[in-house]
Amino acid sequence: MSHRLLDERNIASPALLFFPDIIRSNIAAVIAHAGDPNRLRPHVKTHKTVEITKLQLAAGVTKHKCATIAEAEMLAMAGASDVLLAYPLVGPNIARFVALRTAYPATQFSAVVDHSLPLEELIAAQRSEPLPIFVDIDMGMNRTGAPFDLVPELARRISATRQLRFAGFHAYDGHANQESHAERESGIRSRLITLLALRSKLEREGIPVLSLVCGGTPGFPIYAKLHDIPGLECSPGTYVLHDHGYGSKYPDLTGLAPAAILLSRVISRPTANRVTLDLGNKAVAADPLLARRIHLLDFPPHTPIMHSEEHYVVETAEAERYRPGDVVYAVPGHVCPTVALHREALIVEHGTVTGSWLIAARDRKLHIELRSCS
Repeated sequence: MSHRLLDERNIASPALLFFPDIIRSNIAAVIAHAGDPNRLRPHVKTHKTVEITKLQLAAGVTKHKCATIAEAEMLAMAGASDVLLAYPLVGPNIARFVALRTAYPATQFSAVVDHSLPLEELIAAQRSEPLPIFVDIDMGMNRTGAPFDLVPELARRISATRQLRFAGFHAYDGHANQESHAERESGIRSRLITLLALRSKLEREGIPVLSLVCGGTPGFPIYAKLHDIPGLECSPGTYVLHDHGYGSKYPDLTGLAPAAILLSRVISRPTANRVTLDLGNKAVAADPLLARRIHLLDFPPHTPIMHSEEHYVVETAEAERYRPGDVVYAVPGHVCPTVALHREALIVEHGTVTGSWLIAARDRKLHIELRSCS
């Protein structure tokens, strides 16, 4: 399928394009990997849109994961029935989260904890039915999560309260990103031995660990095959739009194609071998490293030279082929933060822009801020 528009003349650049047919195909591919949509809890941070959430819901994906209260609210607005806020709640966000649950009673919200202090604050703030809580476990990334030896204490405290309900473990291993499938699988299976031993320990104490929310997109092909672990939920996110960073690194993520493309234009030819595009780092994320940040489609061999706020400069021996105003298409190296830079995505069907979707949850605050958080 070509990503090129039939008529580019009136599309201001840089523009973010979404291709719904590819999005639907990506959703179907991941469900096929998992074997059952109920085994999925995808992360909404990649797309942040009501429309893509509804496409997932239509495909039978009912459980979702997010990182901000705005994302959680957007999911509830879209009709998601089960939303895990997988980011530590601290400060005013605890009251905001309580208000969110009150505002959207049809959605079951859950949260994570990795420390006793916010846990006690959550207990004190709860006034409605028990809040499901996952213990966030540090799987070796050393970013968030409780160390394994402190997990039982947190689980016991949650289980002992009437305000909370222990839901299980949240076990994200973002460092399981080796290019080799075998290396990724070896590391994941090793960590799972410890995780499952911890689960058994708590269950012997009479504390059931119903759900294990595990992994991201790189680890998904491994977790998807583990049908013998009760309650395992896979949490890929990037898959729904895919990107060049994962697409070029993980051939085992089969059946996926980029569904988010950037339309750019040549704005300058400063030297005989340089082409400057309007893909600055306000249009495409300054992550990963420059060499892998942007993949230009149907473009001759080139070397990225510079990436600043409004400019992306490459050197190529075929620079003379390009004139200011020429359209160039690109796949972002990291689609999640790239999408968050855009207010909307233009929707492309059969080569034609048919509308736009608001990147609603790029904002940190949505409607819940109009309600009392006291």
